[in-house]
Amino acid sequence: MSVRLMVVDDHRLLAEALASALKLRGHRVLAAAAPTSGSAELVVSRAPEVCLFGTASPAAPGVFDPITRIVQERPQVAVVVLGPVPSPRGIAAAFAAGAAGYVRHDERIEGVERAMLKARAGESAVAPQLLHAAFAELLNPAAQPDDEGRRLLRMLTPREAEVLVRVAEGEDTRLIAAGMRIAPSTARTHVQRVLMKLGVGSRLEAAALAARTGLLERAAANGGTRQGPYVPGQRG
Repeated sequence: MSVRLMVVDDHRLLAEALASALKLRGHRVLAAAAPTSGSAELVVSRAPEVCLFGTASPAAPGVFDPITRIVQERPQVAVVVLGPVPSPRGIAAAFAAGAAGYVRHDERIEGVERAMLKARAGESAVAPQLLHAAFAELLNPAAQPDDEGRRLLRMLTPREAEVLVRVAEGEDTRLIAAGMRIAPSTARTHVQRVLMKLGVGSRLEAAALAARTGLLERAAANGGTRQGPYVPGQRG
């Protein structure tokens, strides 16, 4: 059963990849947009049946404000959040904002489809195990001395962290080189090193892993200041 939908995510590469996958499965994708912070107006104007709303930081203040506006102005639009394993605060914030469902970023495409159909039908689209995990954490809070995103970030140099952010934003080798003021061959080497260190085989896999683990936000905060255009003769 085809669903008329929109996909929004802070990382355009992820939004476009998911949109393409859903198109191949017969769904009508009205748009794939980034970032989520400016998505409400677009969703309100296009009025899809379902909006897939991707975020790597479900517990961040204000991250679900666009959902609140969408639900207020287009209550017929069912919003399904795509995010990491949520904390109790994160999953509560999503539903408090008006979300109809919550699906993990690493869910199979069949699981995303099931959530879309349930949300469109007016049902709550959240896996029971997510709710159980959230309640378990509320009842038995445990300190987390480390996380996967922090561990992965320690493997990258500051320059590689910036490269990862640019890759996730959909920049190709030429744009990465220009933005970082390095030669294209150097940019290509940095990308290859990032893929090798993360243990993935493609830029899309690197972006998905970074978003799923929170690495992307850590990399953006630690990757250094962006530089101006590449000047021939400069070294990276």
